[in-house]
Amino acid sequence: MREITLEAEVRTQYGKRAKAIRRQGNVPGVYYIHGEPNIAVTIPEKSLKPLIYTSETHIINLKLNDGTGKNCIIRDIQFDPVTDRPVHFDLQGIRENEEISVEVPVTLVGGTPVGVRDGGIVQQIIHRLKISCLPKFMPEHIEVNVAELKINQFVHVRDIKLENMLVARPLHARY
Repeated sequence: MREITLEAEVRTQYGKRAKAIRRQGNVPGVYYIHGEPNIAVTIPEKSLKPLIYTSETHIINLKLNDGTGKNCIIRDIQFDPVTDRPVHFDLQGIRENEEISVEVPVTLVGGTPVGVRDGGIVQQIIHRLKISCLPKFMPEHIEVNVAELKINQFVHVRDIKLENMLVARPLHARY
């Protein structure tokens, strides 16, 4: 699991005053974890882009301007419907000894499958899986080897072997 350091400022402007924060090129957000008070933060939009526009899952080492540090993951991001720029984000705090549920992307590996060479096509129906695990076991992505798939063969979620984690449910599945 790759860990990314992100520097943030604790903010005091809330509500409609957050527009001024966005005009300065920053994005308002909130850090939360159960048992502790929420912390309103602001991060430059440039610093947030590598976390938003990636298909991998990362643990964020959040460094606040008051000298404290927190470990967290991105739980939610809200975008402007016209400009598609981020307008708000949520960071969920994590603890080393507590399991978390997180969506992890599924990546197909192994090159061109046998069935494709025989004239078939590969259809990936599930692109993300929701898993539960300790933060130290959280993968950036889940790799599924499709090299030996022939025409009309499938890889089911139950066929994917994951160590130290539990698949909660498939996301974006067709039933």
